[in-house]
Amino acid sequence: MNTLIWYRNDIRIKDHEPLFRGAEEGKIVALYCFDPRHYVKTEHGWPKTGSFRSQFLIESLISLRESLKKAGGNLVVQMGKPEDVIPRLIETYHIDQLYYHAEVTSEEKQVEKRIENYVDIRIRKFWGHEMYQPDDLPFAPVKIPDVFTQFRKKVEKKGEVRKPLPVPENIEFIEIDDPGELPALDDLGLQSVEPDGRAVLKFKGGEDEAWERLNHYFFKSDELRNYKFKRNGLLGADFSSKFSPWLAHGCISARSIHNQIEKYENEVHKNVSTYWMKFELIWRDYFRYSARKHGDKIFKLGGIQEKNLEKRTDQTRFEKWKEGETGIPFIDANMRELKRTGYMSNRGRQNVASFLAQNLNFDWRWGAAWFESLLLDYDVCSNWGNWAYNSTVGHDPRNRYFNIVGQAQKYDSDGEYVRHWLPELKYVPDEFVHEPWKMSEDQQKLNECILGKDSPKPMIDLEKSYEEVKKRD
Repeated sequence: MNTLIWYRNDIRIKDHEPLFRGAEEGKIVALYCFDPRHYVKTEHGWPKTGSFRSQFLIESLISLRESLKKAGGNLVVQMGKPEDVIPRLIETYHIDQLYYHAEVTSEEKQVEKRIENYVDIRIRKFWGHEMYQPDDLPFAPVKIPDVFTQFRKKVEKKGEVRKPLPVPENIEFIEIDDPGELPALDDLGLQSVEPDGRAVLKFKGGEDEAWERLNHYFFKSDELRNYKFKRNGLLGADFSSKFSPWLAHGCISARSIHNQIEKYENEVHKNVSTYWMKFELIWRDYFRYSARKHGDKIFKLGGIQEKNLEKRTDQTRFEKWKEGETGIPFIDANMRELKRTGYMSNRGRQNVASFLAQNLNFDWRWGAAWFESLLLDYDVCSNWGNWAYNSTVGHDPRNRYFNIVGQAQKYDSDGEYVRHWLPELKYVPDEFVHEPWKMSEDQQKLNECILGKDSPKPMIDLEKSYEEVKKRD
């Protein structure tokens, strides 16, 4: 049997069931399509997929191609819509069956449906993005509990995480005439990005890089034992695992990470931190199964709660948030880190989302779309699920919000993080670094930070905005 392996967000050879099964059954061709729909500008005017993520993707595909070459084959790279490319390859290489990892959200499923309509060969979908596969859940995927804690307790008690599959020992490849060239950023209509030396980590795409990061964090630095206690750190490479970009691109699978956690527990140390790493992977599964259950509701203003909301959508207000010019240092530092590196800590993401959706009472979907463009680790289910959650239209319908200054003082008590990204606050003392508007004019001059000149004035009165948020409950 000749099998076409269609790669998307699963750029690896370890624990890759379509590749494993295809290799068992005969010869294979591996394909990645650069779908032009991923590189258009959104309705808001920015690229749907920005430079940071595209560069990481290209690096990941370079790594995949090298792995396949070592196994005796190659990766076919094509520019075009998969529903146009795949039928041509099926005819050219006499393909008998198409194997790929299934997705759960509408854009991806629509492409799958078009391919099903255009080709007349066997198609088999596999589940490989989740830690718990659908067949191993203690309930039907479309009947998952609406509360995360209930989901977690049931899967921990009755679910099963399968062992990751090995790399196929012998892969027979169909000979390819022209595998195609990997594009550069400008081929995708994007500009190259210079790495910012202030980034917490130099992220590089690829399966080998993913495993290098895991081995460093788990076994070389032994930081996994500290994960629960340090994961909210804002500066430094090892405050948290930083696995998310490789997970989002499928350079490593969730169940491979789970397997390595258990290896660490057996060989090194088991504590609340090792459990907490599994806990976070369960959250990731939950958002994916929620997207599968609720469909396009996850993209609606009222979310899965189907709330009837009215939100602001004025461009000027949004630009201040987007560019890190709100005048609220903790928000601005996080937004500037995102813009310059494609990354932001989980603590930062929650605060900037709460600020946009709650304090500014803005349409949260604009923020989710901005994250989609910039984030190295953009994952449609986790991104939109987390945004909805922090906007009170997701799995926690309570009128929850963050006290921004309180969060800043708790997680950046000495102001090191905000000064790192906002050099204009360099001389502002700790007592004012998160609330520079409390400085008198003389203090502003003394500390070389005049509001409205060196640093923006706060765009809103935070305390008044909290009162408005409370009234919405």
